[in-house]
Amino acid sequence: MTPALEATGLGRRYRRTWALRDCSLSLPPGRVIGLLGPNGAGKTTLLSLATGLLRPSTGDVHVLGRPPRSAIAEVGFVAQDKPLYRSLTVAETLSVGDWLNPRWDLALARQRMARADIPLRQKVGSLSGGQRSQLALAMALGKRPKLLLLDEPVADLDPLARREFLKILLDEVADSGVTVVLSSHLLTDVERTCEYLVLLAASRVQLADSSEALLRRHRIATGPRAQAATLGSEHRVIHAEYSANRASLLVRTEHPISDPAWTVRPASMEELVLAYMSTNA
Repeated sequence: MTPALEATGLGRRYRRTWALRDCSLSLPPGRVIGLLGPNGAGKTTLLSLATGLLRPSTGDVHVLGRPPRSAIAEVGFVAQDKPLYRSLTVAETLSVGDWLNPRWDLALARQRMARADIPLRQKVGSLSGGQRSQLALAMALGKRPKLLLLDEPVADLDPLARREFLKILLDEVADSGVTVVLSSHLLTDVERTCEYLVLLAASRVQLADSSEALLRRHRIATGPRAQAATLGSEHRVIHAEYSANRASLLVRTEHPISDPAWTVRPASMEELVLAYMSTNA
């Protein structure tokens, strides 16, 4: 099965600074994929490379099995700043999409506007932040894409508008089977909507797997600080916190921790993500 997005040794450098480095991953099709990471981790850079807006400094990236610019007709993209012409009406904006895209589904785009209760005659400049986000999503979905890339699409929305945006997004996934890569720093939204996670930190890929697999392989172990090194020799310690005599370790393990000196419990997604975000690997 052809990956939705595949990168090998992908990197992008701005003079001496690497925005993304040694990025190798293969994202499965037909999934809703969360792209997480702190500010400056390389999320926007990765999406810009995948859309062909940037060229790699090192490595390769393929989208739907092809170079990004060859797949552009089958990729929908909502940028973080949602660039829309403020002087146009909603109807005129949808007509521009119809003019620019050979597979444009005008009926679908108008249906999305009706569902969001956005009048077609209204000027884009007079729309609220939530309405502009819905219009940007409708423009991306109107292409009938096979891959939808979303760069922090709900960052500036209130909780109600965020919920409605994500609901419409998931409805479209259910209807069309489009693969979605959702970049966000809002872990609760990603945890609720995404079944596969990619975590960037220090400009590198730290995690890339299904949510279920990641949670299954990580545990929080609490026990005597004096025995932390022994546990670390048997399991990979991702993050450690110490008090005078106790240690709390997030460990990645492929087999159970059987030492009775340690109390073991499943890691939450928040604990897992924050631990990897803090790494300098």
